[in-house]
Amino acid sequence: MTAYIPSLTLPSAIFAQPALSILLPVGLGSAVGYAISPSNTQKTYMALKQPPLRPPPWIFGPVWTLLYALMGFSAYRAWDTGINSLNPNTVSLTKQGATLYTIQLGLNLIWTPLFFKFHRPIEATVDCAAILGTTAYLTYIWGQVDEVAAWALVPYVGWLGFATYLSGATGYLNDWTFEGKERPMPPSGKTDSAEYVNEKAGGKAL
Repeated sequence: MTAYIPSLTLPSAIFAQPALSILLPVGLGSAVGYAISPSNTQKTYMALKQPPLRPPPWIFGPVWTLLYALMGFSAYRAWDTGINSLNPNTVSLTKQGATLYTIQLGLNLIWTPLFFKFHRPIEATVDCAAILGTTAYLTYIWGQVDEVAAWALVPYVGWLGFATYLSGATGYLNDWTFEGKERPMPPSGKTDSAEYVNEKAGGKAL
């Protein structure tokens, strides 16, 4: 069982304030995304051989914004419910969850640089699997504190499973290297279609 580790846990003031708890992951996730550059990310994504069921690039922004907000809400809800409980076990579970939450958030924030900036699909897939495992366990822990907090994490866990599949399958289809695989973009930085490098104009995968 993961213990509460203060040095690996966000300050309690973040969990205690709903706005701060929700905006922190949304803000950090957005900052990392823009630091890597959306246009460069899209160039890499569009150039890679993609597995079945891969979504178009535009869908990731809205989905992750929602998931980050739900993640932050879950953190606030679990902390607010459990930290002042008269049951010492509930308090302990709340704090353990806070450590797990912080760890998974850190792992989450390094995935984009690993995959798109450093082109390390193996490490990115391992990282994604670690986020999935940590968050699934976090859902179990906080589920014992507050059911609403746990249910708020369910969409995130589901998406992480899908993301792990996409990360691993994309790495495999591209021989676990993304070096030199960038698709030229128009000067505007926008594309007129969602055609991938392994697709014909008709959209049929090779």
